[in-house]
Amino acid sequence: MSTFDFLNAEAFTAFGQHVIWSDMVGNTVGLIALALGWRRSIATWPAQLLSGLILVAAYASAQLSGGVGKQLLVIGVAVWGWRQWQRGRQQAQDGSIAIRFASWHERVLLLAGAVVGTLAVGGLFTAFPSLSWSPWADAYIFVGTLVAMVAQARGLVEFWFAWLLVDLVGVPLAFSSGLAFSGLVYVIYLALVLWGMRDWWLRSRATTPVLEGAPA
Repeated sequence: MSTFDFLNAEAFTAFGQHVIWSDMVGNTVGLIALALGWRRSIATWPAQLLSGLILVAAYASAQLSGGVGKQLLVIGVAVWGWRQWQRGRQQAQDGSIAIRFASWHERVLLLAGAVVGTLAVGGLFTAFPSLSWSPWADAYIFVGTLVAMVAQARGLVEFWFAWLLVDLVGVPLAFSSGLAFSGLVYVIYLALVLWGMRDWWLRSRATTPVLEGAPA
């Protein structure tokens, strides 16, 4: 049995839903990554990288090209975010990661990037139906994930809002695609996002924007 076959083998069945190993392990690591991000631990990035690698197999098994693309994107941005936080720690006197609210200019850029990116990716998926059976939902999650991770890499509190909006679509899509564990994890993500949002919101009042203007 190949590694791909093992990862996509059934782990267990719950409430009539078949849970595969890649879905369960990848999303569990993703949960750990989100919790580490809440704690502002740089280990969040290698955890996101590992989660992305495992979930590529899960989404491939469900024939969700948008999900596969999203995880490949997660892998690439995780490497970039890891580098950004390393630079931020080096610049901070206490070695911590500074967090802040985005400026209005940054918010406009993030929102514009999300809208334009979703239209572009959704249009691509619509033009090539083989890439995704749910083009606009996949495009929304694909681009929303990118926006959230870029904001996280910059130490922006808004990254939690982006993840919240991704979860609102990700939960029903995961369950309808047969990835039950992904759906369950998205629900847990929602609780962690709300908790992390509050924590970063409060901490942002007492931190210095170290990552502002950091090179990409």
